[in-house]
Amino acid sequence: MKFVQTNRAPSAIGPYSQAVVANGMVYTSGQIALTPEGVMLENDVVVQTKQVLKNLSAVLEEAGSSLGDVLKTTIFLADMNDFAAVNEIYAEAFGSHKPVRSTVAVKTLPKNALVEIDAVALVK
Repeated sequence: MKFVQTNRAPSAIGPYSQAVVANGMVYTSGQIALTPEGVMLENDVVVQTKQVLKNLSAVLEEAGSSLGDVLKTTIFLADMNDFAAVNEIYAEAFGSHKPVRSTVAVKTLPKNALVEIDAVALVK
């Protein structure tokens, strides 16, 4: 087992790792719209989703993977009314690659984020 840490994504805000690699797979922690410096982005779901996917991509790359190797994601939304906007940004990021996915609405997210995404992916 290998724990993953990159300075191209925000540090964990609790007692957990950005990701763990085991048996040819990478399991990421949920990413929110913090910059690598730890600054929370504005209260706009489009801006936040782009940052979340940028963070997720950086963690995957550090683990030897990429968005194109993702098998499954889970999206957590503070407001299900944001589904269409998040879905559009998500589709742009993943292109023709379409991993399986779950999307759930939650009462609140860390740092009052609007969206959080985690992933399970193959390691190259």
